Amino acid sequence: MKAQILAQEKARLEALRQYNILDTPPEHSYDDITSLAAFICDVPIALISLVDAERQWFKSRVGLAVQETSRDVSFCAHTILDSGIMLVNDTSCDERFADNPLVTGEPGIRFYAGVPLISPEGYPLGTLCVIDRKPKTLNNHQVKTLEALARQVVVQLELKRVSSQLAAALEKMELMAGLIPICSYCKCIRSDQGYWSTVEAFIQEYSDVGFTHGVCDRCMQQHFPEVADILLSAPETSGIIPDQ
Repeated sequence: MKAQILAQEKARLEALRQYNILDTPPEHSYDDITSLAAFICDVPIALISLVDAERQWFKSRVGLAVQETSRDVSFCAHTILDSGIMLVNDTSCDERFADNPLVTGEPGIRFYAGVPLISPEGYPLGTLCVIDRKPKTLNNHQVKTLEALARQVVVQLELKRVSSQLAAALEKMELMAGLIPICSYCKCIRSDQGYWSTVEAFIQEYSDVGFTHGVCDRCMQQHFPEVADILLSAPETSGIIPDQ
């Protein structure tokens, strides 16, 4: 049975994209978690599965050769529909999965336990799951440990995301700290590609700073003298910039 699609699916997929994790090489920090999950739950297969639009992709896998499968046959696509662990002790007795190709064919799933990987914003990105080729149950200790390991997967994902954002911010700061070619007359700035743009446009491109516009005292006197006489006449409101 094909899993339903979450109401917030578009936002969920965008959240997944922000981690820049899909189709990246294996990493020890994730492989250690799947190895521990397989050992503690005493199963031959453990996966960190990220549920994409049309597929489930495995960031880490123990006991399985394939890198991804279709989302249509994904157990994990069912798991992300809820916030808690999904346990299927015997797939042959579950109408959702009895005819699933992953049950009737390779890898011959008979037992599945998956914990959703919930982002800090509340979006289910995928699962940490364990699989066996024979019916099985997990004890309370194994369930709690699997849930704890799933939280550690999210911690690793967050560390990667924050590190990437920090690196990008530092790169922008380094650029801003360098010499910037600026026009002596109109004060436009030239980019590395040779294009000229306003100071506002340049800064907004390389930072998260926004702009609001006003008129300084000197320009008020030059361009709007009548208004300046009124606004700047009182000592407490005057902030006239002296001529250089």
